[in-house]
Amino acid sequence: MMNLPVLVALFTLIALAPTPVSAQDWPNRPVRFIVPFPAGGSTDVGARVIGEYLSRSLRQQIVVENKTGANGNIGIETAAKSPADGYTILVATDSVSSNPHVYKMSIDPLKELVPVIQLSRQPIVLAAHPSLGAASLAELITLAKQQPGLRYATGSGVGSPQHMVVQWFAQIAGIKLEQVPYRGGAQAINDLVAGHMKLGSLGSTPLIPHYKAGTLRLLAQSMAVRSPSLPDVPTYQDAGIKLVLDQWLGVFVPAGTPPAIGVRLNAEIGKALGEAAIRESFLQSAQEPVGGTAEQFAHFVHEEFAKYGRLVKELNIKAN
Repeated sequence: MMNLPVLVALFTLIALAPTPVSAQDWPNRPVRFIVPFPAGGSTDVGARVIGEYLSRSLRQQIVVENKTGANGNIGIETAAKSPADGYTILVATDSVSSNPHVYKMSIDPLKELVPVIQLSRQPIVLAAHPSLGAASLAELITLAKQQPGLRYATGSGVGSPQHMVVQWFAQIAGIKLEQVPYRGGAQAINDLVAGHMKLGSLGSTPLIPHYKAGTLRLLAQSMAVRSPSLPDVPTYQDAGIKLVLDQWLGVFVPAGTPPAIGVRLNAEIGKALGEAAIRESFLQSAQEPVGGTAEQFAHFVHEEFAKYGRLVKELNIKAN
């Protein structure tokens, strides 16, 4: 028979052991959405649309926290290192797949984050201020050959898809363009609309109002076919530049999160993406809703990781 000290120690360990979390018990308090980029950009918009829906369906507040910096790495690493209890959720772009090839990260996103569901995909759009004097890719190429090192803004850093698209385009076109990275799309667009920057490579969401108002020209979009929200904007391929690179948005949880929570999250977000009003909100911002299973998204994330690894080498992209 165990003596009293041993019994006390045993019961103490049991009391301190983590209580299993089931999908039925979760959530019983507010849930944090970490967005690695500033408010107003494509990632933030998508996260808030889904967050509002989940606040109603889960009957708990979804709190969006913009944890910015280091091309999204600060937010990504913060989410991965958070308790795996279902109360911290990452809403991130393809930076999860591209950043490890460019930056020294304190985590391995493919091992320390679990894919839940793909929210959307959208084109990366090349936008120009009217004062640049280029209304098409052909005119931009001519101008860039006259002005080597023409600067362009991105809403994220070196090695981001917004950066890679332009470097890829420049390589094919035989021109030289110089990136000016911003901490977020909204900040880059402010300078672009004001004419402080003449060219920008950005996610489509925050550009649409300025395009419709005529304050910015959209020269090209990066998807294989034109976005339904931007039917008048040619793809790079339409202009003879053979490149395709979508920007995607997805949901992740820290590794170790109870699988039942991931299953429920996938189901709830899948329902949201099937709602007509939610789909319309995404489409109005040129984001095409995707959805699907967690397994499909995990496979896609690994494919994207391999693709970005190839592009980083081929384009000789290195962090400063």
